[in-house]
Amino acid sequence: MKKNSMKIITLGAGISGLSTAYWLNKDGFDITVLESKNEPGGSMETRHEEGFLVDYGPNSGLETVPLIRQIVDEIGLREEMIYANDKSDKRYILKNDKLYALPMSPMAFLKTKLFSSRAKLRLLAEPFIGKSKDGYYQSISEFVQRRLGREFLDYAINPFVAGVFAGDPSNLSVKSAFPKLYRLEELYGGLIKGMIKGARERKQSSEQSKQSAKMFSFKTGMQAFPNAIAEKIGDKIKYGCDVQQVVKDRNGYKVLYTHNNNTCEASTDIVLCAIPAYKAASIFGENDGELFKHLNEVYYPPVKVLYLGFKKEKIGRALDGFGFLIPEKENKKFLGAIWSSVIFPKRASDDTAAFTLFVGGARSPELLNCENEKLVHMVIEEFKSIMDIHDDPIFVKEKTWSKAIPQYTLGYIEHERYFEKFETMNQGLFLTGNYRGGISIGDCIKNSEMTYKKITAYTESLA
Repeated sequence: MKKNSMKIITLGAGISGLSTAYWLNKDGFDITVLESKNEPGGSMETRHEEGFLVDYGPNSGLETVPLIRQIVDEIGLREEMIYANDKSDKRYILKNDKLYALPMSPMAFLKTKLFSSRAKLRLLAEPFIGKSKDGYYQSISEFVQRRLGREFLDYAINPFVAGVFAGDPSNLSVKSAFPKLYRLEELYGGLIKGMIKGARERKQSSEQSKQSAKMFSFKTGMQAFPNAIAEKIGDKIKYGCDVQQVVKDRNGYKVLYTHNNNTCEASTDIVLCAIPAYKAASIFGENDGELFKHLNEVYYPPVKVLYLGFKKEKIGRALDGFGFLIPEKENKKFLGAIWSSVIFPKRASDDTAAFTLFVGGARSPELLNCENEKLVHMVIEEFKSIMDIHDDPIFVKEKTWSKAIPQYTLGYIEHERYFEKFETMNQGLFLTGNYRGGISIGDCIKNSEMTYKKITAYTESLA
């Protein structure tokens, strides 16, 4: 069958759906993208207000694969793409109400007061610790404490997991959530040995580790990325379309959706579902109870994004880093803060500074049940104390994502296996999104090409 005779409907215009649709459209497939919102991007949402640039979703991405630069160049965003300021290389961890720079070199590690002498000596034992049990059913907490010790878990990994996943390391599967970390032990026998030897592999594959990859954004914020992809795809994207159900028929699939209060139906050969798992559950649930169960069990904790602007003259400490993360042991009402106007230019005026704070997540979802005004006030006061700020913010914006980031919990492999089984049983139906193959922007872009290749292989099998 010819490509342009194969109809493909993509559900969702987030970065996963858009990127895959971009490759398919470029290759000549007849595509349609159905998006429930009135703009592209999913959680990539940027607003410009009162001289501040606010990213309510991802604030940046890591250029971990060459595909990112490729797609940026092809959609005409080369001049818009910007990299993080050198000042933002420094990352802080809160300990006993004081910020300590996370050591990024062996010498800095030896000198830091973030970790005790005992914790530093404990790290020397890591290369001599043997392999562990199946990482799909082993938590990140178990894995790190066994290999690196409790203190490293509490003041490095615990805040890091909160910063990446808004997650709890005791509930996340090390092999599903951080497969490359687990692979270092599995393949090389240890983390330190693996980091040294694994660097050679990455060099050969042109991939960058997330520790060394360059951080990027765009002059007008992260939503510029999906906006530009959507512009390339053009009127093949239909906004305001709320998909209700996908039904299999003898000629392929029927997609039932509402648009402008009208019930619509579209026939297609292939369906690419790129919406969150909990939304996909309601669409496919009637046809497959087992899929409904697996999709519904993917946990998305709530996260409140709190964006604050202050006069620089009122800030007592130096703004010389990316921001800071807060270990659970520190008992604060928020997970950490990004110093937004330090990382990228034009996020605020010259005499102001902008910060993005995160509240809730899997660590403390119950906080978002509190009275909102009281919670916001407590978070701001804690932040001001940490940052030595002597005045109230001049700009406050917030957004609560009731279901934020999918958590790759213990035994997540069972979900992944069923998703693959479902695709095998339902030829022409593909599931994608950040609940499969990684949550980062780099992961989503990389997986979009893999999904595109799966679809291409399927269409070629029909020829």
